[in-house]
Amino acid sequence: MSVQEFTDQNFDAEVLQADQPVLVDFWAPYCMPCRALLPVIEELAAENAGSAKIGKLNIQEHQQTAIKYSVQNIPTLLVVRNGEVLQRWTGMPSKADMQEALDSAKAAS
Repeated sequence: MSVQEFTDQNFDAEVLQADQPVLVDFWAPYCMPCRALLPVIEELAAENAGSAKIGKLNIQEHQQTAIKYSVQNIPTLLVVRNGEVLQRWTGMPSKADMQEALDSAKAAS
């Protein structure tokens, strides 16, 4: 399973109403740390296929959702379960920290 693309249009259905935990990576093409994080995001998507959803939201193209979640610096990452933000990072969290948050969200279901 690859990294999904979240948009202002599909965010409610794909993230807030998802039946599994979701990791959302708010990013932009000009953001070098965001680009550096991409391989880690892709690994998490592959390793959590079927048990969690991993996706990216381009804040240049989908500003409404970024504003709604007060994303002021990127990368910003959220772990969402049942429409609730369980974990939030600004900057570059470690892969282990992101996996731990996903595992915790899976256990809470």
